Amino acid sequence: MHFSWFKVLKPGYKVWLEKDGVVFGDGLFELLSLIHNYGSISQAAKLMDMSYRAAWGKIKVFEKQWGISLVLSQTGGESGGGTVLTPAAVELVECYRCFNNDMKSAMEKSFKHWFGK
Repeated sequence: MHFSWFKVLKPGYKVWLEKDGVVFGDGLFELLSLIHNYGSISQAAKLMDMSYRAAWGKIKVFEKQWGISLVLSQTGGESGGGTVLTPAAVELVECYRCFNNDMKSAMEKSFKHWFGK
């Protein structure tokens, strides 16, 4: 039985990975994606309306708890400074993106089955 008010419902969900209480979720995913795109922690933080210190803190807490390096930074010089993701971070970001997309598809399929939308 499907009630008419079901038509106004939309599903929502959150996905994250966790190790010993330290989470890799949408926030760190977005931060690393922006760092990858812009080559800058400060630019990524600014775009997320976060301080550089907060962004750096999130990265360091994650690196310490998970035991992997996420970024490589270079200061100043002729070509200027910048930050790139480590190969492990690139792989983590890509796997999380794919996993999250799979979860979204599964959730939408289940929602359609149960709520007929």
